[in-house]
Amino acid sequence: MGQDAGWGGGPQGAPYGGAPYGGPPGWGGGWMPPKPGVIPLGPLRLGDILNGAFTTVGRHGKQLYGVGAAAYGGTLAVVVAAIAIAYSATADHLDRLLSLSSDEDARTEDWVPVLVAFCVIALVCLIVGVLSTALMYAAVPSVLQEAVLGRPTTFSAVWRRAWARVPAVIGTVFLTSLIAMVPIVLVWAGVVTLIVGLAASGGDGLSVALIVIGVLCALATAPLALWLWVKFSLAPSAAVFENHGPIAAMRRSSALVRGDWWRIFGITLLAGAMAAVASYVIQLPFTFLGMFSGMLGSANLSDDPNAASIVVAMSGYLLALLVGQLVSQLIVATFPPLVTGLLYVDRRIRTEDLGPVLAQAAAVPPQYAD
Repeated sequence: MGQDAGWGGGPQGAPYGGAPYGGPPGWGGGWMPPKPGVIPLGPLRLGDILNGAFTTVGRHGKQLYGVGAAAYGGTLAVVVAAIAIAYSATADHLDRLLSLSSDEDARTEDWVPVLVAFCVIALVCLIVGVLSTALMYAAVPSVLQEAVLGRPTTFSAVWRRAWARVPAVIGTVFLTSLIAMVPIVLVWAGVVTLIVGLAASGGDGLSVALIVIGVLCALATAPLALWLWVKFSLAPSAAVFENHGPIAAMRRSSALVRGDWWRIFGITLLAGAMAAVASYVIQLPFTFLGMFSGMLGSANLSDDPNAASIVVAMSGYLLALLVGQLVSQLIVATFPPLVTGLLYVDRRIRTEDLGPVLAQAAAVPPQYAD
């Protein structure tokens, strides 16, 4: 793949079509990093990364939020349809469960279908949630791929590129989460096994002590899980930028993060906090609107409402919350991956002298210090 064809494709040690890390001829030690796109093509400071993320949103917001709206809008539609189907299938059982008095026990033929419906809904939410999140994790680097070089892109191009990398991104996210959770899961598995054994032998007092010890051990393993999560945090970007599979992308992330863990952790944490605050602020008006709608709907309820009337009365509140969550999710799902993608670019510029190669790919003439 030629240097002007886009990101990725070159073998490790000769990225972007085989150009050496030192850059093209004529780009010597006095080279000044140009800025053809959203960031200067040199080592990035915190301000450069945050400004690059905001600039990317400003220049390519249609593509980013278009993919996000399609992904999360489709997720919302699937979840709502699953809930509607589940409710229609279990409405009678649910009515009987809700009408039980305090001294009545639920019948098996009533609570089992409701439990099964709930589990199916949870599974559907998990599947579509993973797909939509992976699509955004793939779409953001697809946009950055052109934004860093100052080249335009289209919704269809981003969509095709993102869908092509979704399986690899899902693999990296799944493996990273699995590896990060292994220490905590192992600790708890051991503690639970001991507790069960002691409870069977009548050691209740010691079981309580083991629960406390288990909690402390889980907290003690949290730093290890956090370290592993940051170590592999650049894997989704590597999977998209360099067309790597999950394992190769995680190895690439580990190599790039090495020596700069604390900086990547701090910037990633800051980006997540900024997105969380923005999400909360966006959801506030929708929450108040939903509460007002819910009060109006509940005022018309009878003294002994059934499940259907309660759902109808609260539909306005639920709809407002869903819309607010959808809008805020676009922010949360876009900004942190943008920052992570720029951290990936920064690490390659710092460790592999990639700036001159990117400048040549962007057709920027050499610039030298005075």
